[in-house]
Amino acid sequence: MNYILSDGDVREALLPFTFTRPVCEIRIGIMTIREKWEKHLNASISFKTEEYLSEKFPIKVGVKNIVINSSYLPTKQLAESVSALQDNEAIAVDGKVVAYYTESPKSDFEISGYNVKEHKEESILTLCKTWDIFSKNGEALKADFDFITANRKSASISGTNHLICPENIFLEEGAKVEYSILNATEGPIYIGKDAEIWEGSLIRGSLALCNNAIIKMGGKLYGPTTIGPHSKVCGEVSNTVIFGYSSKGHEGYLGNAVLGEWCNIGADSNNSNLKNNYAKVRLWNYATEKFEQTGLQFCGLMMGDHSKTAINTMFNTGTVIGVNSNIYVPGFPRNFVPSFSWGGASGFTTYTTNKAFDAARVMMARRGVKFDEKEAHILEHVFEITKKWRSY
Repeated sequence: MNYILSDGDVREALLPFTFTRPVCEIRIGIMTIREKWEKHLNASISFKTEEYLSEKFPIKVGVKNIVINSSYLPTKQLAESVSALQDNEAIAVDGKVVAYYTESPKSDFEISGYNVKEHKEESILTLCKTWDIFSKNGEALKADFDFITANRKSASISGTNHLICPENIFLEEGAKVEYSILNATEGPIYIGKDAEIWEGSLIRGSLALCNNAIIKMGGKLYGPTTIGPHSKVCGEVSNTVIFGYSSKGHEGYLGNAVLGEWCNIGADSNNSNLKNNYAKVRLWNYATEKFEQTGLQFCGLMMGDHSKTAINTMFNTGTVIGVNSNIYVPGFPRNFVPSFSWGGASGFTTYTTNKAFDAARVMMARRGVKFDEKEAHILEHVFEITKKWRSY
């Protein structure tokens, strides 16, 4: 069987993160949504996404295909139901189609003439808004932890550490932790292959420190938090998801936040995650082009891929930063900064692609990754489609 993960109808609600990736490449919990489905189905999966993303994330169409809505996170039972689909069958949860069997993948999940089977299960997580990424991260992290560590034994951990609830702590091969306190009472702590926690760190689960990621000396992390592969963090981090290859390597607070890939947070930068009047937080909505009520009292920073801040940058509660923006100078920038913006509270100019790409090449090379034509084509397209929000 050939499996395809489709963006469905949630892609626009997950911008700016889906400017540069399909929905299924979002990391929540320990793994990306694609990695979760591949492990549950024991199969490789291709992508049904925007045309400009398809060079990097291609679709593979077979004779027999099952198309899955990427906004649904798999469970054992849901994956079994999906893999059992036959010709002219579809699965729905609460009346919404999650997956369907087809010889020709369609553009959406409005399946007419199909035999639609309702899947009954209470524990299915869905990703529909950007703030779901951090607000549902605890549930996703626990599910991933249980799935990944089932019937496995953790690598040994150094005796220099103080462990609380050690049965909820799992280290992969090559993980290193020294002279730190790990408290897994409130949630599991997962430390990926070759990841490191340096001396003096205070960790309160749940936490996923993915492969080759680093928590630098004296880091203070509160769960549920995910630090993606090859990322570096320090300072105070709470209920945050970092997709991967990003750095917050110094002091400063980051909370109820999501960072994409190739981001850099300058030293002593901070985000507010709670309004002074304790009101619910609003976030920029790309579809309606206005600020939308989240219903959350705690909501911090949403930052797209390749964006960066200078030292001592401050962000108001509920700030959305697009792709490839560079924020600096004193004061609070506005709550929505379009992609390819350069500046801060005193004003912005356009961050041209030639300068942005030069910076990306250098940053990615530091991690041993090449900035190639596929990446450039994606970012060039993002530059064009986000012009309407740049009035400078």
